[in-house]
Amino acid sequence: MKKLRRVPEAAVIAEFLKNEFYQAEFQPDRAEFERFVLEANVDDERENAIRRALLFRRRGHMWRELPADTEWWEVSLDLTDLHRIHVFPRAHWRKIADGSFKLNDIVRRIRTTRFRGRTQMFISKIEALSYRLRENPDDSAVLLIGIDEESPVTILEGNHRLTAALMASPSLLQARFRVLCGFSPRMGESCWYQTNVANLWRYARNRLRNLRDREADVTQVLPQYARQNLSEGAVGSGAVAASKAVAEHE
Repeated sequence: MKKLRRVPEAAVIAEFLKNEFYQAEFQPDRAEFERFVLEANVDDERENAIRRALLFRRRGHMWRELPADTEWWEVSLDLTDLHRIHVFPRAHWRKIADGSFKLNDIVRRIRTTRFRGRTQMFISKIEALSYRLRENPDDSAVLLIGIDEESPVTILEGNHRLTAALMASPSLLQARFRVLCGFSPRMGESCWYQTNVANLWRYARNRLRNLRDREADVTQVLPQYARQNLSEGAVGSGAVAASKAVAEHE
């Protein structure tokens, strides 16, 4: 794995949200915020705050478990990195994994094991995605987390796409996506990277603390940035847009 360039957290959140924005709970927001998602300007702090709030509706519990000192990098994957990539262990992946969440082992299990019921339906969707990836370009981003470039990494977002790509060919996995990896020497404290009693207990406490997630409330974000613009004497389209947004949400 080779580090290519640093990526600001706001850009990572923008990519994460873009991959999530098809979900049903974002339906009421698409008319107003779709432009901020599909044409993200990560130099605009107000836009960044809106995207963060939108993402936190679904993934705030996930993002909070990443260490505060996480640094995000765009990286390139080598074929020798494949044995260090692990899928995110949830839902159907647990049934497929049979104890090993290494991406290579997951693909081997899909190829050699007969599954039934909902698990087979889930696998069929991955197989269909694999065929689409062979024919169509995909410049979306997948998110990994790890301690450093030499340690194992876990897929934070992109299980389906990376599995589907590897089913087609290792070279396809390398070529199809932007790969963003969050590194921290404290990543072992995250339950998404390492599942143990201490990490799960920390996660449970954080979930209880944020049952009502104010960071996921866009209506709280917009007035904040409108007040900031006005207090700084801001004029022009940015202040006007922020003031208009406040009026629409009050």
